[in-house]
Amino acid sequence: MAEESPQSLHDFTVKDIRGNDVSMNDYKGKVLLIVNVASKCGLTHSNYKELNILYEKYKDQGLEILGFPCNQFAGQEPGSNEEIQETACTMFKAEFPIFDKVEVNGNNAAPIYKYLKAQKGGLFGDFIKWNFTKFLVGRDGKVVARYAPTTSPLKIEKDIQNLLAS
Repeated sequence: MAEESPQSLHDFTVKDIRGNDVSMNDYKGKVLLIVNVASKCGLTHSNYKELNILYEKYKDQGLEILGFPCNQFAGQEPGSNEEIQETACTMFKAEFPIFDKVEVNGNNAAPIYKYLKAQKGGLFGDFIKWNFTKFLVGRDGKVVARYAPTTSPLKIEKDIQNLLAS
């Protein structure tokens, strides 16, 4: 029997940075900003800084930011999960959840990323071109928007506010 196609992001289970299963259903009713992160990218400092600002400002209103480390772009996330967590939480002060390192493109792309890309293709179809591609997901688990790596997190604040208000 064929697997049922996921109806929303809430149908997925992912691994956290420590390797524990996390049901995306735990985030039902939340607005999600999902980002493929990297520690050694030219976009790292500004993105983490602005993601932290958004998280601090809106987490109590129902925003969750989910960071998925990825080493597919110029080897800019080479560390182990422990090293990634240390870097994200200590150097970049991330308070939002960081998950297990994943691939976002190719045959080994994480199922959650296959789903995100199928819902919102980008300039290059469903291919993610670099670190810090962002997906905005509504409270219902449906992908609302996709933003390029160079889109500043603060530039999408209005879209986040609109989803939080709906």
